[in-house]
Amino acid sequence: MSGSFKLRVVSPERILLEAEVVSARFPGEDGSFGVLPRHAAMVSLTESGPLLARTTDGRELEFLIHDGFAEVRDDVLTVLTRSAEKPGEVDLDRAKRAAARARERTRNALPKVDYSRALPALRRPLRRER
Repeated sequence: MSGSFKLRVVSPERILLEAEVVSARFPGEDGSFGVLPRHAAMVSLTESGPLLARTTDGRELEFLIHDGFAEVRDDVLTVLTRSAEKPGEVDLDRAKRAAARARERTRNALPKVDYSRALPALRRPLRRER
């Protein structure tokens, strides 16, 4: 299969990436999704995890994305994410502290703990550590 498509990675602060790519993979709510040129239109929630892509000149792109959604339409994959970072930009000490705080919150299961917020808060720093 030949061709390419546009990949956009957007956070609330800025457009992180706009590039022509030949393939992309991102973590969806129901598992990992792969996208190639002429992919059918779709929308998916995203989870925290790696977004991987290969550019038209063969470079590998990698971002760690966090919770959002992705849309494929008209040969454009748009990933709207809470935040994204390159693996080399991850502050490992900060991620470890955040993971420890989130583990403590979920371990001390108080009736007021909102697990729908606590579990993603734990998942994000664990992905950063990884």
